[in-house]
Amino acid sequence: MTFSALTILVIALVAAVVLALGAWAYSTAHRLDRLHVRSDLSWQALDAALARRAVVARTVAAASAASNPDASKRLAHLADQAERAERSDREAVENQLSTALAAVDIETLRPQLVAELADAEARVLIARRFHNDAVRDTLALRTRRSVRWLHLGGTAPLPSYFEIAERVKPSAATGLDLAGNRTSARVVMLDEQGRVLLMRGHDPLVPDVSFWFTIGGGAEPGETLRETAVREVAEETGELIDSGLLRGPLWRRVAIFPFNGELMRSEELFFVTQVRHFEPRPIALTDLEKRTITGSKWCTAEDIATLNAAGETVYPQDLANLLDEARAAATVAEDPEVRAIR
Repeated sequence: MTFSALTILVIALVAAVVLALGAWAYSTAHRLDRLHVRSDLSWQALDAALARRAVVARTVAAASAASNPDASKRLAHLADQAERAERSDREAVENQLSTALAAVDIETLRPQLVAELADAEARVLIARRFHNDAVRDTLALRTRRSVRWLHLGGTAPLPSYFEIAERVKPSAATGLDLAGNRTSARVVMLDEQGRVLLMRGHDPLVPDVSFWFTIGGGAEPGETLRETAVREVAEETGELIDSGLLRGPLWRRVAIFPFNGELMRSEELFFVTQVRHFEPRPIALTDLEKRTITGSKWCTAEDIATLNAAGETVYPQDLANLLDEARAAATVAEDPEVRAIR
């Protein structure tokens, strides 16, 4: 029995389609698994932050018992409920606890306790945002029609958002100030093809969760932001650039994030410059940076979207959509007007 050339071609095409579909399904299932791991880890971090807040709330209740015994008793009761609540009831109880904490007169508390409360609340705020970001990314892939039809999500339950009231109080501001404030210069470095150089790193306490970020770091005493930008580029990439080729600051971003066991508040000012493509070779990383910076990559907007979808978040947010603005700013002689980004 012989096959015609057309038959062989059809069989080859069918085989290629089946292989391509199989490769796509495997890749998508793997991405889903990583996203589920990310959402699980983010929930664990949020659960730990909520548990710590309950402990601090109980301490606040004890400290305010003399001045307001009824409110103190209710606050302690809600803290106990929050620690024992099932996942399905957790939102309602935590929101009641938030309301009770908002009613506390922080002027009656010791400064150290105010700072501890502020730190606990800030960590809950950050952990909740990280968790909801992870849930959003997981649901975006799980709810695609093709993923649902092929049951690529398996039997894993869908993750759920955790909504809790956020408040801006003097206690929160105090906590963030005490945890750390710094001013940073960051550089959106573009090559001839308009790709941006990103560094890959992780929190030393969470080595399994990687993220990507632009070159830059905190300003040292006596430095201008441009001097900081030039120094950071040299240290992190080995490239020496002329400060006169930096355009900006282009963007301003206030970032609040946990790192190495501390909550940091960083005001980041972004410069942009265009250079010839080169391979980064860090020359002066600190010991901490050597442990936490694991790679680098020149990225297009599509690359950034792929990294985000794979669970490796790129900072700042929406960088993929900001690249056109950065490219335009890099080609003009005048510095742009700075604007806020996320």
